Amino acid sequence: MRTTITISTAMLALVAACADSGANYQPILDGAPTPAYQADLDACQALARNQTQFDEDTIAATVLGAGVGAVLGEADSGDALEGAIAGALAGGVSGAVDASEKREAIVIECLRGRGHRVVG
Repeated sequence: MRTTITISTAMLALVAACADSGANYQPILDGAPTPAYQADLDACQALARNQTQFDEDTIAATVLGAGVGAVLGEADSGDALEGAIAGALAGGVSGAVDASEKREAIVIECLRGRGHRVVG
């Protein structure tokens, strides 16, 4: 039981650390960067980083996963706590990946809106 909690805590810390990775995305350009590129990239990354609603969505996915996991854990093996931990991890990872992808998309679209030829 203690091992499960330790592993779960480590995984949640890893998810939290990775949550901001989409905002740090370095896009691929078609051609050479313009003189304004670095300043625009910094501004677009800051815009993506400041979208705190994605963090709230990740927390909601974690809580929902914990609830579903607790119910399934209790029904399957009689251990609601382990089910809740597994569900929270699944929900947290899913939410963090989704938030990262949304932040990456913001960086790309922001740079395109500023006239940079971003291909990915």
